Amino acid sequence: MNRNRWLLLAIGVLVIGSLILSAVFARDWRALVRGNIGVITLTGGIAEGPAAVLGGAGITPAAVRRLLALAEADPRIAAVVLRIESPGGSVAASQEIGGLIRDFPRPVVVSMADGVASGGLYISVFADRIVAQPGTITGSIGVIMSHIYLGGLYERLGIQAEVLTAGEHKGVGMEPLTPESRQILQEFLDDLHRQFIQAVAEGRRLDLERVRAIATGELFTGQQAQALGLVDRLGGLDLAIEEAAELAGVAYPEPVDITLPAVPWWQTLGHFPSLLLDRVSVALLGKDALLLRQQLELHLLPRW
Repeated sequence: MNRNRWLLLAIGVLVIGSLILSAVFARDWRALVRGNIGVITLTGGIAEGPAAVLGGAGITPAAVRRLLALAEADPRIAAVVLRIESPGGSVAASQEIGGLIRDFPRPVVVSMADGVASGGLYISVFADRIVAQPGTITGSIGVIMSHIYLGGLYERLGIQAEVLTAGEHKGVGMEPLTPESRQILQEFLDDLHRQFIQAVAEGRRLDLERVRAIATGELFTGQQAQALGLVDRLGGLDLAIEEAAELAGVAYPEPVDITLPAVPWWQTLGHFPSLLLDRVSVALLGKDALLLRQQLELHLLPRW
């Protein structure tokens, strides 16, 4: 009788011990497949420097570099999701940001918001996967540049301007376009267009001729973009996090927002002269003066 009692007690201890060990190992296994997914929000035009004044939003290489560095420095971050809303912008800045995304050592998934076109699409194609809503506006694989000739305005204001140059074509864009100068600028834009097409083909692993056929500058919905191979899946931020977790081998993803520290107010004082100039220009010359200044800042500046 005592022997049977001890046998039953031993069996009970083994069962309880097995349950405890199973729970411990299950928890440890769960911990091994748990990881944080860093979520970085990029909003606004793409530019080399700050794209807005006093609290505005913009996407710059410096900001993206710092955000990705924060993610890479945190060993708990298994992958990154870039939530992007951008109409594009500077060509060179887009190329630099695209390189940062391409070279990031952990999986990167782009979650397209309402609109991710032109340069916004350019930086996106370097991610491992792209997720967009069916109604997201994307595409616009092309280049645009403005030429403004101010001769008539100078004459109206009584300003006589002379342009001195050294180099046959140094003054292209300063005078009304001639057939020759127009051809020079067109070849310049065509080369940037080829660079855009090449990047999309390489980033999305698409045939070059296939990309060239859709690189007309037209916009696509997210649904059209998926059919064209520019987008992998249709969905929102949650799906993008799931995709990032899959790429990183994480079964229980925990999204974590990655942001830069707030800029102290005194560091924004450097923008004050520009802001004051805007206000004075509007007061003296009307809102058209501010619009003109903004257009002049884009004069002969190619944009994706």
